Amino acid sequence: MQDYELVVILNPKMVQEQVDSAVERIHRVVTQNGGEITKRDDWGIRKLAYPIKHSREGNYVVTQFKLDPLKTDELRDTLRLAEEVIRHLIVKVEE
Repeated sequence: MQDYELVVILNPKMVQEQVDSAVERIHRVVTQNGGEITKRDDWGIRKLAYPIKHSREGNYVVTQFKLDPLKTDELRDTLRLAEEVIRHLIVKVEE
């Protein structure tokens, strides 16, 4: 198991219940592949450096998790296909 950090920028027009639901779907992909969510941190709505998909703001959520490196491709595919995700970044955390 490898430690990772995931930064997801969601559509800013989503209400908190929708944000929680979207993040829960992402977390479910991690746990169904044998991973473990260790921390979730909601940063809230922040201004973007440049417009993305006609949005100047985004709702940031940072998650730390453990997952087998071979299973990260499924998580990336899920994030790419999710309409509410504006951008995402998965970073391997070095010990």
